[in-house]
Amino acid sequence: MNPAFSVIFLTTLIGVGQGLFLALYTGESYAIVNVLPSQSQDFYVWGSVISVAFLIVGLVASIFHLGHPERAWRSAAMWRTSWLSREVIVLPTVIGAITVYGLVHYMGWDLTTFGIKTGVDGDLTLILGLGGVLVTFLLYLCTGMIYACIKFLQEWATPLTVINYTLLGGASGFTFAAVFSAYMAPSLVNFYAGWAIIITLSALVTRVASLMRNAKIRHKSSLKTAIGVRDDRIKQTAMGFMGGSFNTREYFHGMSILFMKSIKWIFLVLVFLVPVILLSFAISQGSTNLLIAAFVSQYIGLIAERWFFFAQANHPQNLYYQTVG
Repeated sequence: MNPAFSVIFLTTLIGVGQGLFLALYTGESYAIVNVLPSQSQDFYVWGSVISVAFLIVGLVASIFHLGHPERAWRSAAMWRTSWLSREVIVLPTVIGAITVYGLVHYMGWDLTTFGIKTGVDGDLTLILGLGGVLVTFLLYLCTGMIYACIKFLQEWATPLTVINYTLLGGASGFTFAAVFSAYMAPSLVNFYAGWAIIITLSALVTRVASLMRNAKIRHKSSLKTAIGVRDDRIKQTAMGFMGGSFNTREYFHGMSILFMKSIKWIFLVLVFLVPVILLSFAISQGSTNLLIAAFVSQYIGLIAERWFFFAQANHPQNLYYQTVG
């Protein structure tokens, strides 16, 4: 496939936003049971603002992929059968849930505001945040299933697609949370950085598993199945066009095998190896600059990873257009 950068930015940016919110809620949950120190309301308010900002910027980026942006509302019409429609519905829901979560923190409300006494500090945000967590994971599922449900693109049609979207988004979100906490809640830096390392390493395992799986794929489609001929002596000499077409531009990336191999190793280093090393040194040295470098490296690597993810999918229609001739 030919990767669209608007979709690349959509999936990577909302992944960071979702992961950041999960980090905020995790920190608050730990603080309620006295595992972590409690933080000021400002920490959660500004964290929610930044999380929503990532989600909105990602949503705006996706508009550039539309041929007719004015018809974008129609994309939600097929929610019964389309994972894309479900994503279109769930994404604004996540934005709304995180906004409410941050607003309740800003107002300082809890259940006693409504005459309900539980004796638990932050009981209302804990309940609302749990709802936000559920729709956040639902958004990861919808985004991943947009691609995993396409059976004829065998590189995508695997549960690993959803798992990788979730873990990579969580890793980048927790890494950013470590950067954010360095300025707003220094006592949480090691907590977030430690979890960022754990999630990043988990993502490395599942992403490598998907790479190994895809390397061994035996495609169901071939030149024989494409034209309905059983003879093995088939040789394509031309793609059927004097020049390019929509099919040749949109369904094949046009890059060399060497480029594909190079970008694979680039994203493996930038997404996994470099951030883990930088986060580890940041924990031991207490360096904010190393935390920032870890996030920047990981996000740049995620752009490369997502490009590779889309480009690696071999659309069966390329059987007709694989030879320029």
